[in-house]
Amino acid sequence: MDNKLIYRRAVPADAISLKELAATTWSQFERTIGEESWNFLSNALDRVDYTALVDTSYGAICTDADKVVGMAFLVPKGNPTEIFQAEWCYVRMVTVHTSYNGKGIGRNLMAQCIDYARLQNESVMALHTSEFMDAARHIYESIGFVRVLELEPRFGKKYWLYRLDL
Repeated sequence: MDNKLIYRRAVPADAISLKELAATTWSQFERTIGEESWNFLSNALDRVDYTALVDTSYGAICTDADKVVGMAFLVPKGNPTEIFQAEWCYVRMVTVHTSYNGKGIGRNLMAQCIDYARLQNESVMALHTSEFMDAARHIYESIGFVRVLELEPRFGKKYWLYRLDL
């Protein structure tokens, strides 16, 4: 494990591995959010079109022996949602396989997204995260993201909007 961690940009051929990583890593929250919320989240993760996500965003991934063990996607400005403004780029689907926690992978993936955003002349990067994602919140705050708004609860848990001025 972690003999050959390689960071690279995601390609469409990674889609199946990305989907498997999401299902595996987010399953750690099943007990935290409860069965009903987990079923909703699991179904939502299953519906993500990872090929389209790779095609429309910057996907930073980490592999170990050709196995995808971490990912983060930077969606460029001009793609607003109910949470994110049109002028902002934003990060989605940040996750690291639990067997690789504590190895700096999440921080490195975020650094790649930030570097890419700066290269693309983005001015604001945003993301949302939850009260049950302590490790992720710690990383985001330590690299300069600031909590700007409490969002409507999801899965019965608090969520916040964070932003980083680039």
